[in-house]
Amino acid sequence: MSGNSNSSGGSNDAAAAGRFTGTERYVATDDLATAVNAAVTLGRPILIKGEPGTGKTQLAEEIASSMNRPFLQWHVKSTTKAQQGLYEYDAVARLRDSQLGDERVHDIRNYIVRGPLWEAFTQDEQPVLLIDEIDKADIEFPNDLLRELDRMEFYVYETHETVVAKHRPIIVITSNNEKELPDAFLRRCFFHYIRFPDKDTMADIVAVHYPGLKKSLLAEALESFYRLREVPGLKKKPSTSELLDWLKLLVAEDIPPEALQTDDRRKLLPPLHGALLKNEQDIHLFERLAFLHQRENR
Repeated sequence: MSGNSNSSGGSNDAAAAGRFTGTERYVATDDLATAVNAAVTLGRPILIKGEPGTGKTQLAEEIASSMNRPFLQWHVKSTTKAQQGLYEYDAVARLRDSQLGDERVHDIRNYIVRGPLWEAFTQDEQPVLLIDEIDKADIEFPNDLLRELDRMEFYVYETHETVVAKHRPIIVITSNNEKELPDAFLRRCFFHYIRFPDKDTMADIVAVHYPGLKKSLLAEALESFYRLREVPGLKKKPSTSELLDWLKLLVAEDIPPEALQTDDRRKLLPPLHGALLKNEQDIHLFERLAFLHQRENR
């Protein structure tokens, strides 16, 4: 997907040196690569924001791929608690086993379920950990992780042991800006906002997915796509993934580049627009604009 760069593909030398430059399937801008490497150098989590479709979630997996590191992920939900990232004690299972006379009940470790942070801390080489959509959880969730992210250790009360990270993980945290994150948490992160790709960068991204796409079709499609995104009042602007779906349909239906050309592209729906516009309000907006445009030209 995108992270937006004019060069795709991380070199083996960069991977060996522990530096991220992008991968063959993830186009990373220079400023994104610089931000990732700065966070790694500082040993701080990198907090990634950006509108949907800019490759926030995929970034962590591509960092791991580029650097040949283990990859772990923690997808946060509205009900997620910070403790679940460390471990959970399954008291219900232990009670059930005790009623059945299972010998496992004599070792409480059998009922400790490791979370993503525990798994990351015990990796034999430095892993990449994705904490995805941290802003979905309760406002206290980020603060509840401060100690563990700072000290790279936590205490397991049930077994009276301290789990210490073998290596400080490369932690990628994504946020969709659904709620403000606490200042104390922000101070501990390196922040980067992924801007939506410009046309040149988007052409590079498309080339990764559709290397044989005709240049004339790509040029007209990008022109139509960006003009659509600029229409005032859109509830949801189409993203990179939606552009890729649209291009796939244009090729499958053998839509010629000329079909994307109009007298006023800002006011007319493109062919197969259902791949780009995902709610009725935006479709109605274009229909109203087209109606007004036609009436003005009578």
